[in-house]
Amino acid sequence: MNDKLITRIIILLSVLVIAAVMVLNKRILPVPENIPSFIYQLPKLNASINATCTIILLVSFYYVKHKNVKLHKKLNITAFILSCIFFVSYLTYHWLAQETSFPKDNPLRGVYLFILITHIILAAFVLPLILMSFYYGLQMKIEKHKKIVRFSYPIWLYVTITGVIVYLMISPYYSK
Repeated sequence: MNDKLITRIIILLSVLVIAAVMVLNKRILPVPENIPSFIYQLPKLNASINATCTIILLVSFYYVKHKNVKLHKKLNITAFILSCIFFVSYLTYHWLAQETSFPKDNPLRGVYLFILITHIILAAFVLPLILMSFYYGLQMKIEKHKKIVRFSYPIWLYVTITGVIVYLMISPYYSK
């Protein structure tokens, strides 16, 4: 496959992922009457995955700077797999659980909303960049990989960190 076809596939996949999130946020899909109790543990799992990905991304950066490309690659593949698990868990939770709102009278609401909004926008924006970074990295197209990673890495790191912060801020208000 050539770069142009891969780029089109990545764009299509990114649009489908964003569409899936939007559909679940609109509560279009039917929700079963009996929600399994494990569903209410998924936000904690998601925050744990984000925290783990943050650490992996930082360690991966360390190893690539020290020319250990093999370990760098393994760590990034691990972070990517964990991010995929996160996404499935995130979609499952937002499909089945009631939406939780940060209290309007909380003085930290503005801070929370800023972090949440930047987290959401950058998570959507970074997905195709991550996928292109992975494609170029796995193809050993190092110069193209480096050009994209200059943007994708700090954004992905920000998204994983703010995912944990959002969880810590909203978790006291979850039902069940």
